[in-house]
Amino acid sequence: MDKDHRSTGEDIPFFHPTPTAERPLAGMTILVVEDSRFASEALRLMCLRSGARIRRADCLASAHRHLNTYRPTVAVVDLGLPDGSGLTLIAEMHRDSTRVPVRLATSGAARAEAERAALQAGADGFLPKPVESLGAFQSEILRHLPAEMHPRGPRDLAAAALEPDRLALREDLGHALSLLNSDSLPTGYLRRFLLGLARSAHDDGLEETARALPARLAHEDRANLRALLADRVAGLAAV
Repeated sequence: MDKDHRSTGEDIPFFHPTPTAERPLAGMTILVVEDSRFASEALRLMCLRSGARIRRADCLASAHRHLNTYRPTVAVVDLGLPDGSGLTLIAEMHRDSTRVPVRLATSGAARAEAERAALQAGADGFLPKPVESLGAFQSEILRHLPAEMHPRGPRDLAAAALEPDRLALREDLGHALSLLNSDSLPTGYLRRFLLGLARSAHDDGLEETARALPARLAHEDRANLRALLADRVAGLAAV
């Protein structure tokens, strides 16, 4: 009687993608911890173009659930999350470096200050928003990985920027409107969220407004910001 290998898994080859010049991140899993759908969509496109699998968490609690389930090759962590600072998660992963080999921070805040804080917390590198260059994204990951995980031969550094779906931008603006309409408005988080979104979308007017937001929003401040966000949503719906 022939031996049944189905229950043991014997003689079943395990396929592991090999990095190539065209897909230099093949075989890797990248965990993106990012609350902005627009920023996440940009990173999703870069991962797909690079051959990597992407998983997304939109808060610290979700990120912990991911990390308790599998071991990503890379984690890209936004510093401003709805339930806390991404610096906390980076510090946790740094203390257990076998958990995630490469830890990158990303932020739409002032670059020098955000990068310094991220590196002090244990990040290997920093991706300032907007993250648009595919070549820069690939290079920042590869430079922290051992040589055996690099693709062989020369790699053409893609200079073209990838543009995320504008529907994701509309979702983010809707999320900001929801926060603005809540009874317990998290003003600090809303300001950070809008700053990152404005930079990712190259919206100078929204960035200027977000920078000028006071610590406590008066009724008039809410009304003005609500009108601005609604105008952006309407503009996207007309496209």
